[in-house]
Amino acid sequence: MLAAQLAQLRDAAPTGLAEALDVVTGVDDALTRGLARVGEADAAALAALAGAVAGTPLAGRVAEAVGAATAGALTEDHLAALAGARSALLGAAHDALLDALDAALGRRRSPWTGPDAGIPEPAAALAGARAWLHEIALAGWRGVDHELVAASAAPVEAALAARELRRLAVLLDGFATELRACLPVATLPQVPARRWADLWARAVLLARGAAAGGAEAEPVSGRLLPLGVDVHEHDTAVQVQLHALLEPTGGGAPRPVRVTVAAAKVATIVGPAVWRLLEAYPVLLKALAERRAVTVTDLPLHGGDLRWDDTRADLGEPADPFATARVLLATAAAAATPPLDRHPAAIAEPVLVEGYTTRDDGGDLVLDLDGHPVPVTTERLPAAGPLTRALVAASTACLGLLRWDDGRWLLQPLAVRATVKRQTVEAHNGDWACGVTDAKVTKAEARAGDAVAVLRERAGRLLRR
Repeated sequence: MLAAQLAQLRDAAPTGLAEALDVVTGVDDALTRGLARVGEADAAALAALAGAVAGTPLAGRVAEAVGAATAGALTEDHLAALAGARSALLGAAHDALLDALDAALGRRRSPWTGPDAGIPEPAAALAGARAWLHEIALAGWRGVDHELVAASAAPVEAALAARELRRLAVLLDGFATELRACLPVATLPQVPARRWADLWARAVLLARGAAAGGAEAEPVSGRLLPLGVDVHEHDTAVQVQLHALLEPTGGGAPRPVRVTVAAAKVATIVGPAVWRLLEAYPVLLKALAERRAVTVTDLPLHGGDLRWDDTRADLGEPADPFATARVLLATAAAAATPPLDRHPAAIAEPVLVEGYTTRDDGGDLVLDLDGHPVPVTTERLPAAGPLTRALVAASTACLGLLRWDDGRWLLQPLAVRATVKRQTVEAHNGDWACGVTDAKVTKAEARAGDAVAVLRERAGRLLRR
């Protein structure tokens, strides 16, 4: 059954998807060259963007912004309109792809009931961030230099000072770090145009206060059943995102939710050591390491995102993620995605795939499910867990996330069941949340030393001086 569903999803691309993404590519190329002097090709790309949103409430603002860009008179308001239009187009692509996925898998999803996103009026406190993002857009990625990247320090510091702006601060800091690592950008053989344009557009909208348009928080209680963990790691931050099902107190359909916790880090903290940075969440980490359910009480739920508070969580009984997915995933009712988070790259839907064989297809790992190929992405496997490409290749059951990447659907493994030396083993990304359980990795970690402990000790010395 699942094989036919995945084949349907693979073979039925939404109408107009390719054309919409072509428009976004044109805008990204223009941002690569910079908007200070818009050439003929870039003017055509911006005009195509205006045409794509001509039937929406953004039409007037975007048309005005395109005219200003062509005339060389772009303001921060104009750039916000262009960023909003680009994000709206990617949001439409996201919705079309997610509708196709829901139709293929027979899943239910609530309609969006929050306020309209729009482009809010700018907040005065974010003037520095908006000014820096304006300069970046005018210079283009090819025109970024050390002085321009260094100018990000002041807006990052200002945003970090306000708790409600932490999201923007981390984004700006990470964006500037990537740009700095690629200097001189002018000599790069290829610029990550889509990624940098995504980061820039999201930062522009956050700097206008767009995040304030999110849905109201809903306090929820019930039993949280983990499915799998996705670890996102950057030189300056680590984020652990748990995909789980929430069985609400009082009954009702299970709800797919995400629990996200994060911490700042430095580039030398990698692999299993990143879990040490999340010791403020002992209940969550133990639930991951021991594969246990958690009883939660009055945690705020924003759409599908459950805001974690360890003091409102109690460890429950062991809960097999594979059994949870097999029994409950098909009946779960998902929440709508907030407007600012709608992007094809953000699609990550939990699925359970069983009874397949694996093969290597020109270097790519493929699951063969009843004659239907399911491409697997192993590039996202974190060094913080025991899951490896070899285990995935030896597996017969996989809990993963369906993602849309570069024009095709891919499966990202979160956990597998495999046969190794005639024995059935399981490996989950969160298995090492409370410490490494692999003897070889433990010895290697011991030889390398505890980077977190060393850095904390050095920081303590500095504070005592």
